[in-house]
Amino acid sequence: MAALNLETPVQYVQGVGPVRASQLAELGVITLGDLLTYFPRRFDLRRQVQPIDSLTGDEGDASVAGVVADTEYRPFGKLPYFACSLDDGSGWVTVKWFHGGYLRDKIKVGLHLAVSGKVSTYRECRQFLNPRFQIIWDPAGTNLDQDELMPVYPASGLIPSGWIARIIQQILPQVGRLIPEFYDAAYLRKRELPERATSIAAMHRPEDKDAWKEARRRLAYDELLLMQMGIALQRMRTVSRPAFPLPLNEEIDRRIRARLPFTLTSSQDKVLTEITGDLARNRPMNRLLQGDVGSGKTVVALYAALLAVAHRKQAAIMAPTEILARQHFNKVEQYLHGSKVRSAMLVGGQKQAERQQILAALAAGEINIIVGTHALISEHVQFHSLALVVMDEQHKFGVRQRVDLREKGHAPHCLVMTATPIPRTLALTVFGDLDVSVIDELPPGRGRTHTRLIDRSQMKDTFEFVRKHLQEGQQAYFVYPLVTGSEDVQITAAKDAYVQLTQVFPEFRVGLIHGQMPAVEQQHVMREFTSGAVRILAASTIVEVGLDVPNANVMVVTHAERFGLAQLHQLRGRIGRGQSDAVCLLVAGIKNPIASERLRVLTETSDGFKIAEADLRIRGPGEFFGTRQHGLPELKIADLIEDFDLLRMARRDAFGIVKDDPDLSDPGHQTLRAEMLRLYAERLGLVAG
Repeated sequence: MAALNLETPVQYVQGVGPVRASQLAELGVITLGDLLTYFPRRFDLRRQVQPIDSLTGDEGDASVAGVVADTEYRPFGKLPYFACSLDDGSGWVTVKWFHGGYLRDKIKVGLHLAVSGKVSTYRECRQFLNPRFQIIWDPAGTNLDQDELMPVYPASGLIPSGWIARIIQQILPQVGRLIPEFYDAAYLRKRELPERATSIAAMHRPEDKDAWKEARRRLAYDELLLMQMGIALQRMRTVSRPAFPLPLNEEIDRRIRARLPFTLTSSQDKVLTEITGDLARNRPMNRLLQGDVGSGKTVVALYAALLAVAHRKQAAIMAPTEILARQHFNKVEQYLHGSKVRSAMLVGGQKQAERQQILAALAAGEINIIVGTHALISEHVQFHSLALVVMDEQHKFGVRQRVDLREKGHAPHCLVMTATPIPRTLALTVFGDLDVSVIDELPPGRGRTHTRLIDRSQMKDTFEFVRKHLQEGQQAYFVYPLVTGSEDVQITAAKDAYVQLTQVFPEFRVGLIHGQMPAVEQQHVMREFTSGAVRILAASTIVEVGLDVPNANVMVVTHAERFGLAQLHQLRGRIGRGQSDAVCLLVAGIKNPIASERLRVLTETSDGFKIAEADLRIRGPGEFFGTRQHGLPELKIADLIEDFDLLRMARRDAFGIVKDDPDLSDPGHQTLRAEMLRLYAERLGLVAG
């Protein structure tokens, strides 16, 4: 045991071995360090036990412990049961669980067992019926003479919680030697934090709830500080390289605005002031542009791109899907028609000859603005003078991909955009290295979108409602959570719905679009829908971003309870893009009170930030975006809502540490530096070593 350290493979921990190690690996436990930070999901209170012969047979709640002397399983009869006899040397008692067949493989003769519950008498014999129980894996090391909080670990069918508790319990005495401290005593006193080793031990075996809360606060602070240090180092590295200054003057502003067929909103002008102020400096802009669906972010991005072109530099606009990339490219072409600005699109499915021609022109500086998907970060793409990078719906990419695109140029300015309103708590983590601008005003003349919650039993009425709008010349989306059906999940899928919709609406053309279709087919369907030839579009969530069909003012989202609130808000942003009012129908099993309460938020507000806060509260940060590619590891302990004050303190501390010691070369920062690089080097593109 003395030779163990945090990097020791868990199989070398006493009592584990290679078989158990492979089973622990499925739970994410690879090393001894992983094991020590594999914390209980809850604690059960085990009462002090009493001798079995002291039971009277009418106790309302009692606890005993002993050895399993025999077992019995009766699978038939009105009440099938599993039972055992428990003997502690002073006497024996029957323990019975109705419908307890699942216990046959857990409770065996010879096991030490503690049970708690109500005691009764049957045929003059004392018995426990359906009691709480705990297998005592280490009888010699377990104190049964006092109340104790028993840890319950996330377990698997192969590894029970009690076994994990026993293995961790035997290591805890060495925690003081194994766990290094990140901060000196003065730092801990100022922030009222206990020592790290003490906190890890208390997370497994707290003296009481207050001790657990104090330990949790310390370890949550560590998680948040390390995350913010990674972000601070990434930001410092980004802004330390000189960028091309792109100053704006009245002549450039006049020429750009002359290209736009409308007047910008005051909110667009406000964020452009912030963006052009950044672009004028010789340090790279690093800005997040948030704006609700339809608020005009693309025009702002194009303005910034044209400012780069005015200085004879190149701009790249990257989108997560080909549909969205094509949408951006079409708008760029529309606004720049007849100008000398040369634009092109680069996506994955292009013919080799066309692709080579674009790559050559890009490298030679003959293309001013390139729009594309992740194809833009492939190794063959070279720029002549890339000065601005724009990434749309950046949360669909990883932080590493943002770094990869920026490395295509010499410290280019970076603007990332999202129509997913991001709560301040999440913005500090996912986009913590970015300054934030918000477009909080929609262009004038837009119709209002009304959202209604419909029970799925009312689909017939829903179809008639849609038919009425189609007869008035409008178009409709029907959105489904799955592309193809499954026997395991009773959900209508887009492909099946397409067939159904052609039967329900024989007088109207129905189209189908989803992410598994070839790009050429997707483009054809979208052209048909945009032109009005297709009146109904059965779709997967591929329509979530980028589609702009002003005549489509009805949307039906089926199985709406399976979507996140932020995603539903994005989806309904596809309608109401013209002057007419629009209607979004959320079809769900609203008899489920939790689902209906969650979805009702969308019927009460169109404020994307309020919706995002509700979504974050309900689903947590890990699933907030419907993707885990935000470049940050999942938080094990910290909660971005409950620990927001702790997050702010950790952010302030982290940025202060990095400001004073940019290389983390101070001897007192070596432990922190090693842990931060272990967690974030690959994700944030930092160099370990």
